[in-house]
Amino acid sequence: MNITRNNVDALNAVITIDLAKEDFAANVEKVLKDYRKNANIPGFRKGQVPAALVKKQYGQAIMFDEVNKMLQESLSNYLNEEKLDILGNPLPVAKDIDWDADTLSFDFELGLAPEFTVDLDAAKTAAKYKIVADEAMVNEQVEYIQKQYGKLISKEKIEEGDDIRVKVSNQEEGIENETTINVADIRTKTNQKKFIGKKVNDEVTISTKGLFEDDHKLMDVLKVEHDKIHGLDVEVTFTIEEISTKEKAELNQEFFDKLFGEGKVTSEDELKTRIKEDAEKQFAQQADQKFMNDAVEALVDNTKFDLPKEFLIKWLQTAGETDLTVEQAEEEYTKSEKGLRYQLIEGRIITDNGLQITFDEIKDYTSGLIKDQMAQFGQLEPSEDDVTNIVSRVLSNQEEVKRISEQLMNDKMMKLFTEKVSGSEKEVTYKDFVKEVYGE
Repeated sequence: MNITRNNVDALNAVITIDLAKEDFAANVEKVLKDYRKNANIPGFRKGQVPAALVKKQYGQAIMFDEVNKMLQESLSNYLNEEKLDILGNPLPVAKDIDWDADTLSFDFELGLAPEFTVDLDAAKTAAKYKIVADEAMVNEQVEYIQKQYGKLISKEKIEEGDDIRVKVSNQEEGIENETTINVADIRTKTNQKKFIGKKVNDEVTISTKGLFEDDHKLMDVLKVEHDKIHGLDVEVTFTIEEISTKEKAELNQEFFDKLFGEGKVTSEDELKTRIKEDAEKQFAQQADQKFMNDAVEALVDNTKFDLPKEFLIKWLQTAGETDLTVEQAEEEYTKSEKGLRYQLIEGRIITDNGLQITFDEIKDYTSGLIKDQMAQFGQLEPSEDDVTNIVSRVLSNQEEVKRISEQLMNDKMMKLFTEKVSGSEKEVTYKDFVKEVYGE
């Protein structure tokens, strides 16, 4: 066997594998013998079929199969030994093969990954958001918590902010459901006023169109299928069954201890400080993720390198479950090119900065995730044995290992970007951040 490589250019190469008959003859003979032992051919007892007959019937197919196995194995070994960084998979070059020749020659096209450098300074145009919890937000959160822990009180008449237990119905549409809504859930003041002042057993008939902020809320209230809810415009009747509100919990030491543990918070000011700190800690994660996304976008735009486009289009034609036409492959390449560039840039960043992940890191990271999750359910000090057992169960699932590895790598990348990319700092409230980033 002889393997040679011809570098067509920096992004394309052709591998030629020459196989002499003696390279695969022994394997072919071995398989033929196995076939002979088990062949069932009329007129011959099992295992007694003449070797010449077995070879005549199966020899060509077996040779094709053994040659293909040898080609795949030798090509894979060569790529590993030469440490070639390829894109896609090698493509066999179509040509006539003289299977009776002493030497068989096969060519494979390769698309090579480009050589390039990543300058993280190219991402400095990305904004580093510092999201602050302003006074209005903190006060809203305090009021929300007070209501959450407050006492439920029945009422005679509906007022703004009240919870209403209702029966919703429309016989023609087959709608009938009992649920609880808050007056504030209703989208417009005009529709809210239709409920204000109503008493138990009163009815309100109203159109479903634009009744709530989104159709999913309407779907939940009416218990209507997803396909039917979009654009639904019918009259429904709300029958008032119960009216209640929550009396806000008093801001006292008992309340503070219930929220944070005994003596951890001792005043309203400390409560607000704690809420502000916790909120901004969560906001920081969102800000960092946004910064990294923008930084990556800037790197993709500013890191210039060529790709083996023609090869990749040819590879895409046969890479999927169904073959694509040239036009379809070109369209697929256009759609996936940016993602491919990002993958290459990400890979280079990982290599240049030593961000590889070890299994011990995955275990430690998983342990931290589990402890955080358990803490949310009140298990603040789980035993190490319990955590270790859960980690083992989680990591026995390869899909979970993959998901957690990706999450860990994302965290490593985020840390790298926040430390090494000097983006422009921008302080905003959370409301302004959402408006600026998502346009909401």
